[in-house]
Amino acid sequence: MLGDNLKYLRKLNNLSQQLLADELQIPRTTLGDYERGHTEPNVNTMIRLANYYNVSVDELLKTKLQYGGTPSGPGQLKVLAISTDQDDKENIELVETKAAAGYIDGFQDPEYIRDLPKIRFPNIPVGTYRGFEIRGDSMLPVEPGSIIISKYLEGIEDIRDNKTYVVVSKENGVVYKRLRKDPENGQLQLISDNESYLPYTLAYGEIDEIWEYYAHLSFSDSKATYDAMIQEKIGDIQRKLTEVHNKLLN
Repeated sequence: MLGDNLKYLRKLNNLSQQLLADELQIPRTTLGDYERGHTEPNVNTMIRLANYYNVSVDELLKTKLQYGGTPSGPGQLKVLAISTDQDDKENIELVETKAAAGYIDGFQDPEYIRDLPKIRFPNIPVGTYRGFEIRGDSMLPVEPGSIIISKYLEGIEDIRDNKTYVVVSKENGVVYKRLRKDPENGQLQLISDNESYLPYTLAYGEIDEIWEYYAHLSFSDSKATYDAMIQEKIGDIQRKLTEVHNKLLN
């Protein structure tokens, strides 16, 4: 993670390896080895690097700065903590329903993220992914208890209207909704696929994380669930027609 952070910060500041090496008074090849993860800087060099980029040593070592960056204003998401496996590949952590409340407080804590359960998903594209167990029936036919595998978004501008996302905020916790941006008012509209639930809005500044839907894991017969939902809608239509009919008779 240190090598990735050093490379990211250097490119973010439009620096060449040679220019940065000259300013830090170290060989360019040494800086290249740091960025590739072949060697690690000693404590004094680590502190100089952190001071140069105006970040903490802890951030250099424990957070992947390229995902979210440093919070700088509305629409900019926060620094993301991740965990990696023994081959230095990013894990897919699972946030279960019972852990959702704790996740709100611990999502930036590398130790908390490290202790979350891990899941595997084959042939997944490059990116940072997390699994979220959803609750409630607001997004039928995706069933309660399903796990939403989703990819981390770096900023609000990456949201595509009318697509589904997991949104993390202290106001509403962890929710899975269809989103529409409202840049003029600096807010998102969150929409349930189940029309029994009314849409609501959330200000950009209240959002901690956004994860784009990639796939989901369901643990029951989805066709049966869909059929039950259709039957429920038909029953609701029939009830409304009966009400209209009775009003006309009266």
